[in-house]
Amino acid sequence: MGVEPAAPPIRGRARVLANAVEGSGRKLLLEVPDWPGSRPGQFLMIGAGADSAAMRRDPLLPRPMAVYRNLAALEGPPEGEASAARIELLYRVVGRGTTLLAETEPGQTLGVVGPLGRGFPIEGGAAPALLVGGGTGIASLFELAGALLAVGRPVCVALGARTERDLIGRGDFESLSGLSLTCTTEDGSFGRRGRVTEALAEWIERFGSEAAVFACGPTPMMRACAELAEIHSMRCWVSLENPMACGFGVCLGCAAPRQDGGFSLVCRDGPVFEAREIDWEGLP
Repeated sequence: MGVEPAAPPIRGRARVLANAVEGSGRKLLLEVPDWPGSRPGQFLMIGAGADSAAMRRDPLLPRPMAVYRNLAALEGPPEGEASAARIELLYRVVGRGTTLLAETEPGQTLGVVGPLGRGFPIEGGAAPALLVGGGTGIASLFELAGALLAVGRPVCVALGARTERDLIGRGDFESLSGLSLTCTTEDGSFGRRGRVTEALAEWIERFGSEAAVFACGPTPMMRACAELAEIHSMRCWVSLENPMACGFGVCLGCAAPRQDGGFSLVCRDGPVFEAREIDWEGLP
């Protein structure tokens, strides 16, 4: 399993600092008062669109998004104002909620609740960490890569997408010192042609069962990573991306089937799980 949250979540308003196009996705930079920091793999619930004078009821529910980066705290807040941190999110426009989010501009505010959930385990030692990200699942791995490097783990990252334009966040991973990075695209427009799990299979042959796998992306990709790890008796953690409405375990909309029977709630018990805990056949 993942680890406990670093601190109780906050509920407040975040100010938009930037909302820039990043390939086929976007990067949203927020100023968040009293943000306690988050562990790699945690997420937040963010309002679907900017606050306005008139209450909007369409769409009503917030959206879950992984914390992509915890950036340095803003310096010198005005006297009497709470200190604020900068956090960055990666997302892709896929529906009405993210369309409204893409329309937000610097200076506007959004509702946020977080950090939420359990993140990835961070341990020291010499065992290589093999990180595999697909699509917007890349967003869950940047902080993880930095944290693992900081405790002395050799880190290999494979980022996969359909095209070069879909490799959002690639430049940030390239900037991490000491990281071994492989990019794959299905059409061959950047990096290696093929699927990201092909790179994982090669790393497993190279490093053996002492390595550990960390994955986030489309369910078929994570399942393939889990199966490769199982074959080679390796530990594997996955970050599930089930839809959810609350983020606290109230709505029960993010239930994931377990191998031992029953269900876990992705928002409360995850989003990070050991892959062997998940009933992949029953997962949508």
